[in-house]
Amino acid sequence: MSWIRRNIKIIAPVTVVALVGVAYLAFGVFGVHTLFIDDKVDEANPFAEPTASTEQTATTDASAPEVSEAPTPTTAPLITTLASGQFESRDHPSSGLATVITDGDQTFLRFEDDFATDNGPDLNVYLSKAPITSDSGAFDDDFVDLGVLKGNIGDQNYEIPTDVDLSVYDTVVVWCVRFSTPFTAADLA
Repeated sequence: MSWIRRNIKIIAPVTVVALVGVAYLAFGVFGVHTLFIDDKVDEANPFAEPTASTEQTATTDASAPEVSEAPTPTTAPLITTLASGQFESRDHPSSGLATVITDGDQTFLRFEDDFATDNGPDLNVYLSKAPITSDSGAFDDDFVDLGVLKGNIGDQNYEIPTDVDLSVYDTVVVWCVRFSTPFTAADLA
C-alpha cells in the first residue's frame, strides 16, 4: 500500500491513459455504442400507387377557347411478390418479414411487418446461398451484398441486381461484417 502512495504520480496518469484506451477500443473501434442506439427508418414501398396525373392542353390562338382534357390515370405496373419469409433470431433477437417484390423491371427486397433487430457496428444486408439453419460462418461464404442496413427498426427497401438468381440466393441475412456474425436471417420461400 505504501508503494502505491509513493508512486501515485506515476500510477494515476497510466490508469487514465489505460481507461481512455479501453474506451476508444470499445466505442471507436468495436462500435459498442451502436448497441444502445436505435436507427429507425420508414421507407415507403418502392411500388406505391402513383397518383393520377392531369394534363391540360391550351391553344395558342387567342380567339379559340381553351381546351382541357380529362385527367388521364397512369397505368400502374403489375406488382408481384416473388418470395417472403419471417426473420428468425440468430445471434440477436429479431422480428419482421422479408419480402421480394418486382414490377418486372426492378426487384426489391423489402423489410416490413415491424422489422426489428439489435443495432450494431458495420451491419450489411446479404442474400446468401446458405440455408437458414446453417452454422453462422456459412452465411458469408457465397453471398450478394445489398448494402449497409439502413436501420435496425422499420420498413426499408434494398434493390436486388437483375443478375441475382433468387432460387440460389434464397436466404436474407443481416450480417455484422466487423465480427463476422449473423444478427438475423429469413428463408425466402
